Amino acid sequence: MSDIHILVGSTLGGSEYVADALCETLQQHQHQVQIHLSPDLGSLPTSGIWLLCSSTHGAGDLPDNIQPFAEQLAGKPDLSQIRFAVFAIGDSSYDTFCEGGKQLEKAMIACQATEIWPRIDIDVLAEQLPEDLANAYLEAQISKI
Repeated sequence: MSDIHILVGSTLGGSEYVADALCETLQQHQHQVQIHLSPDLGSLPTSGIWLLCSSTHGAGDLPDNIQPFAEQLAGKPDLSQIRFAVFAIGDSSYDTFCEGGKQLEKAMIACQATEIWPRIDIDVLAEQLPEDLANAYLEAQISKI
């Protein structure tokens, strides 16, 4: 099966819960999974599958722990051998709903990475357990891995 890296952007821990749930589901499907709470391009493979799981902080900003990674992406490294998907977590009462995940998606595409399936925007106001929605979405898409 595949080696999958989950890159997490989290301020209050909600994205970490989602990442843990995704990891468990992927492992049940016999995939090898690593979670990166402080992702860094230098420690990630230059090919394979990355799942980006990030919340939005403040006025549409990325959480502090993933900002350095986003800055690395701004240099537009060649990620043409990376396949990725984004799980964006946000609060729909803000006009910057899921902006962090949208920023990561745009940056990955600008680095020539290939999106495996469409980004999912998870509203913490509508979902009691955002990880349940994320897992259901992953189960519906997992055959594309």
